[in-house]
Amino acid sequence: MVLSGISEEIAIVENDNQAVCYMTPLHQEDNLIVHRFSLQSNEEFIPKPITLAWKFQARNVQGVWKPTADFSKRIEADWELQNHESRISIDAPVMALFGSDDANRLCFSCSNAINRIELSAKYREEDDHFYCKVVLFTECRYPLKEFTMDIRLDYRNIHFAQSLREVSAWWASYESLKPTYVPDIATRPLYSTWYQFHQDLEEKKLLQECSMAKKMGFEAIIIDDGWQTEDNSRGYDHTGDWNPEHFEDFASLIKDIQKLGMKVGLWYSVPFCGVKSKAYQRFKGKFLTENHRWAPVFDPRYPEVRQYLVQTYVQAVKNYRLDGLKLDFIDDFKSYPETSFDWEGKDTLSINGAVDRLLSEITSELKKLNPEIFIEFRQKYTGPAIRKYGNMLRAFDCPGDYIMNRVRIADIKMIAGDTAVHSDMVTWHKEEDVEIAALHYLNTLFGVPQISVMLSEIPASHLRMISFFTRYWSENKDILLSEAFYPKSPSENYPVLYAQKGGRKIIGLYSDHFISVQGNEKSVDIINSRCSPNVVVLAENPAEFKGVVFNCCGEIVQEFNGALKEGCNLLTLPNSGILKMKMCG
Repeated sequence: MVLSGISEEIAIVENDNQAVCYMTPLHQEDNLIVHRFSLQSNEEFIPKPITLAWKFQARNVQGVWKPTADFSKRIEADWELQNHESRISIDAPVMALFGSDDANRLCFSCSNAINRIELSAKYREEDDHFYCKVVLFTECRYPLKEFTMDIRLDYRNIHFAQSLREVSAWWASYESLKPTYVPDIATRPLYSTWYQFHQDLEEKKLLQECSMAKKMGFEAIIIDDGWQTEDNSRGYDHTGDWNPEHFEDFASLIKDIQKLGMKVGLWYSVPFCGVKSKAYQRFKGKFLTENHRWAPVFDPRYPEVRQYLVQTYVQAVKNYRLDGLKLDFIDDFKSYPETSFDWEGKDTLSINGAVDRLLSEITSELKKLNPEIFIEFRQKYTGPAIRKYGNMLRAFDCPGDYIMNRVRIADIKMIAGDTAVHSDMVTWHKEEDVEIAALHYLNTLFGVPQISVMLSEIPASHLRMISFFTRYWSENKDILLSEAFYPKSPSENYPVLYAQKGGRKIIGLYSDHFISVQGNEKSVDIINSRCSPNVVVLAENPAEFKGVVFNCCGEIVQEFNGALKEGCNLLTLPNSGILKMKMCG
């Protein structure tokens, strides 16, 4: 069946199944269309891939946005065969074509965020069109009788970030994708042990670091890999039992950190069951694979496996009175060449469905113990399904790469709704110039900052810088975390970010671009996250303001009464500094 769209037609172009497939229009107004795809069969069958396709004129399309494209927002030709993959623990079922003015050209998304779906928008040189596809059932190896999914096509001329935000709200409108509650602690700066300690955790030093971090404005800590084993080889052979053999009295350590006023979370690699663990012997034969490069992978389709994992986290939260968990590596729950799809001992054959059940059970049980518990997941598992269980979504590891951190925070944030979006924990060399070290922190400010440097070993200037920006972030987090968030020029890695709320605006300048100031703003903060003092401001109207300039250590270097003329203005700010402008009148 073929339906008429805004500019072209959407159709089922590939279907080799002996089942009834049809599409129903649900909404079509103001260049926004929603279709419902349905499949029905009288008998259960294992479906073959089904492709839905349409084309779109390649007019004013500068690039293609995908949830984890990182630096590559480029246009792909139709002879490039790889598609964007989405499933419960990988990415999100959405793609967006944007124009040279950051306007949305076509944003398309799917309501099913559990099963694997492939999406693509490829340029065909023969007729200068984008050929768009949604491919279903590419890895389905279990029988079904029916399937329903909605497809949303947004052609409206709005900022591409607004289109993506509305996709997030659309996902959240489905009961099956209703986001979990976000406690306040999930929106507070966090100290992580990973990059500075790795697996060599030292109790005395850890307490010293927590004491310093708390005084600098960090409200929580995640104790990462290393707490559970004496092995420090960076491997996963000892995962699965989760006994804190590295510490004599782990409960006391947690209590001592909490006495400092910090919330405490623990890291777990959820799917891994190391060959040197007792759990490996107990669950032999109940793995998705034993050929993973790191460790055998639990098969969550076995109810006893899910029960074991749930009880592991429940007992840890009980025993140590934990405030949070970091649940890692769930993207390794997937089908492997040797994965069995027989029913023996399993209560479902769907791996993605089993992961959904596992994470739902974990969340439900943990919230019974602590309704305010924070649960972190990291990229690429930051899609709408993960918002059902996690209230913190973190940028994927990018140590030392502050540009990547900024890009990943922005990409997650546009589709995360009110779920807290965290930076990858920032780290830098302790002998770095303070203005350069500040760049690592400044690139996190439109998310929730995480830091992972040895505070007791960095210079005093670095400590002042961290304290200043942490205090600034906390004082302005309602703006920085506002949904009115707009990244500029995705093809150029978002050289300008801004957020606004209640007439207040914060602009992050990360490259040599001009920034814009409107006529109706009460205050504007300009963060000069660059190694250049010259800032070009394009003013919509003349405006007078009172300005305060801070360097990266929080010292006031200038206070003045200033004026912006209509058009182009040149300001001078310290490298990695901030100008706070309070508009007059």
